[in-house]
Amino acid sequence: MLTKQQIAQRISKEVKDGYYVNLGIGIPTLVANFVPDDISVEFQSENGVLGMGPFPYEGDEDPDLINAGKQTITTLPGASFFDSAFSFGMIRSQKVDLTILGAMEVSENGDIANWKIPGKMVKGMGGAMDLVASAENIIVAMMHVNKAGESKILKRCTLPLTGVGCVKKVVTELAVLEVTPKGFRLLERAPGVTVEEIIKATEAELIIYGDIPEMKF
Repeated sequence: MLTKQQIAQRISKEVKDGYYVNLGIGIPTLVANFVPDDISVEFQSENGVLGMGPFPYEGDEDPDLINAGKQTITTLPGASFFDSAFSFGMIRSQKVDLTILGAMEVSENGDIANWKIPGKMVKGMGGAMDLVASAENIIVAMMHVNKAGESKILKRCTLPLTGVGCVKKVVTELAVLEVTPKGFRLLERAPGVTVEEIIKATEAELIIYGDIPEMKF
């Protein structure tokens, strides 16, 4: 099974030259660490940063430079800073080419639940609802099962929804899944993980065509 770092590394292969990319909190923030040096990408954070770089090395942190998850970040040459209203204007006007989010659940029709667990204290919904309502290309980085071993890849979400029918692809510690009109299609499997193990860990039905290749990094 993949580590969170490896999930981010696999998702970095979906980032193309010239993209403007929003990184949600959690695993998505790690993606900036793995983008190849030979492509130009602008990472955006909804708290008002365009041009984020990888995480700083220990000792090089600047407490005034943070992302939406309040983690210290670096910035690349040409980075800019602005208020949240301007930032969400970029998001709502669809200036962002790719959005990478974490999730608690994703359903087979592309619904996402990532902001609230009933009975738990929530600081706020954050920018996820604006992102899923505006973005045309959403990739979810998440763990395939919860701490109890129960699938988070579902036929229908059980938690309050963040967005409906918006997710295009999901990358977990077990697999890469594409959301199609007929449900989840299994595209790749983690090294050493069998198709049978993925099926067993998935509550939703999987569409499987031919031999499923292992992920490459």
